[in-house]
Amino acid sequence: MYQLEEETEADWWEVEALYDLCFAPGRTALSSYRLREGVPTVAALCLTLRDADGTLAAAIRYWPAEVGGDDVLLLGPVAVHPTRQGEGLGGLLINESLAEARRLGWERVLLVGDAPYYSRFGFAKLEGVEMPPPTNPDRVLGIALKAGAWLRTQGAVTKASGAGL
Repeated sequence: MYQLEEETEADWWEVEALYDLCFAPGRTALSSYRLREGVPTVAALCLTLRDADGTLAAAIRYWPAEVGGDDVLLLGPVAVHPTRQGEGLGGLLINESLAEARRLGWERVLLVGDAPYYSRFGFAKLEGVEMPPPTNPDRVLGIALKAGAWLRTQGAVTKASGAGL
């Protein structure tokens, strides 16, 4: 049994420790992190999963960004503790957070990841959307939460307007 909750300020460093455990030490050097620097998360979509003992099992975060002047959500990172992988927790976080993003009125979500994994949630390679280098264009994926939301949205991914204010 897991408890799904919105990440709190008190969870921040524990979630960061989980990301450090699950990803390469240089994760913050990735281009997607440049889009996050100085930008607050979309708090309502940043979720944690804890087991009955209160141990953090998985976490997901979202950040606002823009593509060609259109608002987008930047999904990631999503991480599951190595001892809990294979239980479907990452999928649970993705599905729950995408449903909440849709409910909140977001129209499109972007991520950098593996298409074979994320395609099961409806993500597909985006054409005409450019992440800051060095990013493999085949890993730039998106999902429309509103029909046609990505049809005319193209260009460079940038920080959300007013980021860091």
